[in-house]
Amino acid sequence: MRASSTAVRPRTRSAAATALCTLACASGVAAFSLVSVQQEVEIGKEAQQEIRKQVPELRDATINSYVDSIGSRLAAHAPGAKYPYSFSVANYKEINAFALPGGPIWVHRGAIDAAQNEAQLAGVIAHEVAHISERHAAAQLTKATVANGLLGLLGAAMNNDGKGAAAARIGAAFATQSLFMKFSRDDEREADRVGVEILTRAGWDPHGLPEFLAVLRDQQKRAPSSVETFFSSHPAPASRVTELREVVGTKAGRRDSTEFQTVQRRLDSLPPAQAMPTNN
Repeated sequence: MRASSTAVRPRTRSAAATALCTLACASGVAAFSLVSVQQEVEIGKEAQQEIRKQVPELRDATINSYVDSIGSRLAAHAPGAKYPYSFSVANYKEINAFALPGGPIWVHRGAIDAAQNEAQLAGVIAHEVAHISERHAAAQLTKATVANGLLGLLGAAMNNDGKGAAAARIGAAFATQSLFMKFSRDDEREADRVGVEILTRAGWDPHGLPEFLAVLRDQQKRAPSSVETFFSSHPAPASRVTELREVVGTKAGRRDSTEFQTVQRRLDSLPPAQAMPTNN
């Protein structure tokens, strides 16, 4: 929400922030966002800087270019605001992917390796694109602001002059605490549904998304630690697979490519990926 050009007294701004928080709590934060698209983008930029300090990025031009080409094609078919999407590969062996506010998306190397065809990998990325296009991070930021009583940050965000500073502070806090990676079950279901729509419009077989979730389900039985990170921030796939198969129905599209097979072989030729650090 943008303030008028007239200066707002601190006491008035605090009262306005309290009123907004009351409204957000009453109406449901998922339907009421205190964060504009532009503020969300700025927060994402700050969060991306923090993540780059913490996460080892895979430095391979061929793989990075391939993932970026898939992501860019999916983003071109995403609904909603035209965010500055970007796609990075984390050199972690665990299977996971996550979206930051306002556009940045990270795919773990383990997720690329676990995918059995290009449609499955595209499904993983489409799900994360959907989180951004549906503004789930903005809802989480709003909920955290309300729940934690961060009225000072909210007041700064309401003030045009303090918008950049507020975005930087919120972005850094969310990046270090990883709160933006944990969406609600309703958000996850919506990202599944919208992800299928994006996949279909972009020309991939939307069965790729429920197929990848089935791969995770099977992997959980064989090697639980490899999918532990995914399940810490995503709902278990069992019910999602069933629901998605019903949504997809008889839709079809591109399944695989020689580029995907080339990338899989290239991954095998690289030094092993790192394990994510454990929180003791």
